[in-house]
Amino acid sequence: MNENIESVLISSNGIRNSLKKYKPLHALCEYIWNGFDARATRVDIVIDQNRLMGIEKITVADNGCGIDRTNLALKFKPFFQSEKIYDPELKHSIAHGKNGVGRLTFFAFANIARWDTVYQKEDGRFASYVIDINAATLENYLPSQEQETSAPLGTMVTFTDIFSVEITKDTLKNHLATEFCWFLELNKEKGYAIFINDEKLDYHSQVVSTETVEYTHEKTNTSFNVRYVCWRNKLSEYSKYYYVKSDGIELAKENTTLNNKGDRFYHSVYIQSALFDNFDLTNTSMQQETIGGLFHKKSPPFEYILHEVNHHLFDIRRPFLKKSVSKAVENLEIEAAFPYYNPNNLVDQYKKGQLEEMVSAIYVAQPKLFNTAMNKEQKKTFIRLLDLIMESGEIDALFSILNEILDMDELERADLADILKFTKMSNITKTIKLLKDRYSAVSDLKQLVFNKNLGADEVHHLQSFIERHYWLFGEQYNLVTASEPNFEEALRRELRYLHKEYEDATIDHPDKLKQMDIFAVRQDICHNRYNNIVVELKHPDILLGETQLSQVKKYMSVIQGNEQFNADNMTWEFYLIGNRFSPAGFIEGEIENNKNHGEPNLVYNVKRCKIYVMRWSEVFADFEMRHSYLNEKMQIEQSKLQKEFKTANQVVDAQDDNSAVAPAEMAHSKYRNTVAIK
Repeated sequence: MNENIESVLISSNGIRNSLKKYKPLHALCEYIWNGFDARATRVDIVIDQNRLMGIEKITVADNGCGIDRTNLALKFKPFFQSEKIYDPELKHSIAHGKNGVGRLTFFAFANIARWDTVYQKEDGRFASYVIDINAATLENYLPSQEQETSAPLGTMVTFTDIFSVEITKDTLKNHLATEFCWFLELNKEKGYAIFINDEKLDYHSQVVSTETVEYTHEKTNTSFNVRYVCWRNKLSEYSKYYYVKSDGIELAKENTTLNNKGDRFYHSVYIQSALFDNFDLTNTSMQQETIGGLFHKKSPPFEYILHEVNHHLFDIRRPFLKKSVSKAVENLEIEAAFPYYNPNNLVDQYKKGQLEEMVSAIYVAQPKLFNTAMNKEQKKTFIRLLDLIMESGEIDALFSILNEILDMDELERADLADILKFTKMSNITKTIKLLKDRYSAVSDLKQLVFNKNLGADEVHHLQSFIERHYWLFGEQYNLVTASEPNFEEALRRELRYLHKEYEDATIDHPDKLKQMDIFAVRQDICHNRYNNIVVELKHPDILLGETQLSQVKKYMSVIQGNEQFNADNMTWEFYLIGNRFSPAGFIEGEIENNKNHGEPNLVYNVKRCKIYVMRWSEVFADFEMRHSYLNEKMQIEQSKLQKEFKTANQVVDAQDDNSAVAPAEMAHSKYRNTVAIK
């Protein structure tokens, strides 16, 4: 046996068993961390491929301080030990390689490892030597004799006889971006970097958002520069506060208050201040602001910055949670966690909406409760209890219960209390937003109708817009058809709405295949009546006259010619809408002839059917009149609702985010007993 062979104080099998959790990519990261632990600012990974595109060799080189030959026994003999945690010169608070295992994890992807290292001796000279380890005998390592060198400081580890197929340039880039993003962000001002085959690792794909805020503790005039970074994926360590001195060197790091919440809110907070230039992390005395000239954790400026940072973290987290809460509620629906609510019962639907809001509020305060803390049956039980509490109106009692059973800190507790208070006012809030969005929609529609530069057409723009905002012609309607379905299909859909179960209906009329722009129905439950509206939209440049009115009369004749459309408890209103009347005066004459009915814009009235012809200006005036009282109370500034559009398509697309959009049209007749909802 070679006399130079040294042994680790554990068997090869023992090493493998202890390190079996290490997968190839994870294992390779250990050698990069070792470089940074050795005070490197740059680590280069080179993947060499053979002619068959397999990996021939992997090298990890750093510009750190190298491995002192005289301390080799301290680094390689003990297992689950490392002197690095005692190094006071480290630029980051806790050495990653604190267990001293990184040097042996290569067995997860390669059979042979070789260290070429250069370090500085006590007399100032540079010396180099190599260390060889074979995966077959992990407990043995073979160091060479050192020799003087002029090479730069650093260590290069070379792995050969690679057997893992998991490591490629692309998989390595993705893994390292997740593993080192928080660390590279922490040290970016000092130029820390990782290169893969001479390409600098870009970790910014992991960044969801970043924000920098300046704070000042007024009493002591202590300033803080705080950088908040939210990450896309789980980090290689907990989300932390990093306390950074004025020269950019990290003093320490601590877990934030938002770890283990089950919400996948991964973040880092970098707090830089001269406060940390003279700071004692161990002292928590409250007797005085500084002890021996050093600030400490109970010093007012430190307590101030933690308070401000925590509040802002909650502000950042809240919209993040609101984006994911709809998915969480959807999953609960799939799991049948909610009680059954009759889709045709307005009271039931109101209760369902309130319960979903309550669940959403609790999820925002404590996502872990629904993600990991309860199984399906427990979720059902919990949500049904919430339903009973909502029914009783005991929201304050609910808060008391949640306060006891949820692990919440002071900020989370206050946040939940505010949300539950908001839930009581949810209907008022929704009404305010709905009204605001209705005014916004009308403002957008005016641009479609009056701004010729937008190039709006009848089908793709006006009709598409009104399909979403048919409330303009009355409240509580259900859209039966829009554009494509003909009268026969419309009849089937309406019968499904009225009777839920029916046989396929047919129409015997020469115009049965005509298509209405908008056909909607609403039910007056108290009087058992059904009101129907049909809207015919015309291009803004088309003048409304006898030809256009005759088209609407054909629609009416189809309705009047079919008994199923003409029950005693059904009424029909037809609207012909355009920008201007024809100068021939036909429409004005029809309106004048029907003035005795006392209804503006009425041109025809027979057998529970009425036809109205309106200019868009009159539609808008009618909207303003119906909403004037609420608008006076809410004082909506309409000028702020006006947006700039370059095309008509942009106007239509803008409605996707408008809460005033009405439910979509009913499903095709083959989907019986259902209503299509966007």
